[in-house]
Amino acid sequence: MKIFALGEGSYSVDATKKFIPFNPETDNYRERPASLFIHVNPFLIKTDTDLIVLDTGLGYKNKDGELIIHRHIRKAGFQPEDVTLVLMSHLHYDHSGGLVVEHNGKLVPSFPQAEHVIQKGEWEFGMSGKSSSYHKEIFEALVNRVNINFVDGSGQLQNDIRYELSGGHCPFHQVFWLEKGSDKVFFGGDELPEPEQLIRKFIAKYDFDGRKAMQLREEYGKIAAEEGWTCLFYHTKSLSVGKVSYLDDHFKIDPA
Repeated sequence: MKIFALGEGSYSVDATKKFIPFNPETDNYRERPASLFIHVNPFLIKTDTDLIVLDTGLGYKNKDGELIIHRHIRKAGFQPEDVTLVLMSHLHYDHSGGLVVEHNGKLVPSFPQAEHVIQKGEWEFGMSGKSSSYHKEIFEALVNRVNINFVDGSGQLQNDIRYELSGGHCPFHQVFWLEKGSDKVFFGGDELPEPEQLIRKFIAKYDFDGRKAMQLREEYGKIAAEEGWTCLFYHTKSLSVGKVSYLDDHFKIDPA
């Protein structure tokens, strides 16, 4: 497997849940009061059978009007139309915005040839309009335009891809395990979003079930360490692809 990090940049988020680009080298934290600062990092994986996107970022464009995620895919040597699988951990806007792109005033699918794997309950909640963390118009733009595989619970997608309903960050959050021969890759979405969250234990207010999410992080970290899984960190500031080790009740993460 070949792994490509498709970094979309850093952003500040305040109570309005608007994502504003933030450059640590030129912008001042103090000018963004009461804001959470996050980093957005989708992934691309090339296997011998598929070209896979794991979560799609915010869907922001560069100065040339091109989706940032599309630009990174092209820089990796592929075309967006080559993507065969889109694996979604969940549908919060910072993970699902890149599912669509604005074209001539309308939203159209960003990966029209790909099978989109989404938890059924997550889709239904996102379409309900009950939370501002979801942008319903994104999902409506996919209906009858792409192949959506609505999975329910945990299971096997292919011989080498397993999905697991985890439900810590949001009720229908899922994680993915991809295994090809000796290559093992784990994508934990927002239940293992940063290496630092393995190093320190805490209950996050932004999680649906903070205690469960904390326990899942430790569980996934121990599995990764014991079985040699490579971990992909979606909200990392620096280390996006890492190997986990566990010794004397402490985690350590090194570049993969």
